[in-house]
Amino acid sequence: MKGSEILSVLLLVIFFGSCARPLADFVVDDQQRIAPSNIEFKNSSKKADAYKWDFGDGNISEEENPVHQYVLSGNYKVILEAKKGKKTNQMEKEIHIDAPKNCKVMIETNFGQMELELYDSTPKHRDNFIKLAEEGYFNELLFHRVIKGFMVQGGDPESKNAPAGKPLGAGGPGYQVDAEFNPENVHLKGAIAAARMGDGANPAKRSSGSQFYIVQGTSVSPELLERMEGQKGIRYTSEQIKMYQEVGGTPFLDMEYTVFGRIVKGLEIIDQIADVQTAPGDRPTEDVWMRVTVIK
Repeated sequence: MKGSEILSVLLLVIFFGSCARPLADFVVDDQQRIAPSNIEFKNSSKKADAYKWDFGDGNISEEENPVHQYVLSGNYKVILEAKKGKKTNQMEKEIHIDAPKNCKVMIETNFGQMELELYDSTPKHRDNFIKLAEEGYFNELLFHRVIKGFMVQGGDPESKNAPAGKPLGAGGPGYQVDAEFNPENVHLKGAIAAARMGDGANPAKRSSGSQFYIVQGTSVSPELLERMEGQKGIRYTSEQIKMYQEVGGTPFLDMEYTVFGRIVKGLEIIDQIADVQTAPGDRPTEDVWMRVTVIK
């Protein structure tokens, strides 16, 4: 074969090689995946020189071997697009992120710290609260509504650095969370529950994306609980009746607002916050701030 012929063959190999379609493929590490979880993606694509990852949670990457954090539990469809010139090829795989078990959060305030356990029986609220806490969303927000004998409420993003006298309570992250009512989760003192708009504007009783309240309440008699059972068509357990008598709460809110956790340490902090002086509109005259961190 002449030198010119060899050159022609090489050029043809290079030409057709450059036109070859890429093949997308990847492997996901098999570690236990519990939200929030950092997942390593190992790219095994062939004949590609550029990549685009869609992680299925609204985030993308063009790294070759990315590590991505999934904040919430659930099923996610991961799509890798391998590129070579104008040619592309895709590979899809579904991964599952497990929910954290017995997750706890710490709420620090002017008056001290409260440790709360988030319920596994309300995964949407639990995961959303964890997500916001991990993002630092709640830090420096205020308990903007305090009613002694009832509850303390916070989580409005507009409360951060809010000037005195500014009306608060209408802010949020721009979405709501589906109601997750569970007869096991009642409004005992120390319960954390999601605030929401009233039934007229919100017949599905969907929760605010960020605003929450912690119950102080008052002592509850068995007779009142019996009335609540008749009105709401629910049945309290003997343990719930005992706890309502011993620690108090607000049973008229049961099965109306989603309870998604409870204080396990620092219950006295609620009483201290509830004792602050408030202005018309129930906003404390001196700011009561919060910082929220997740305890693994």
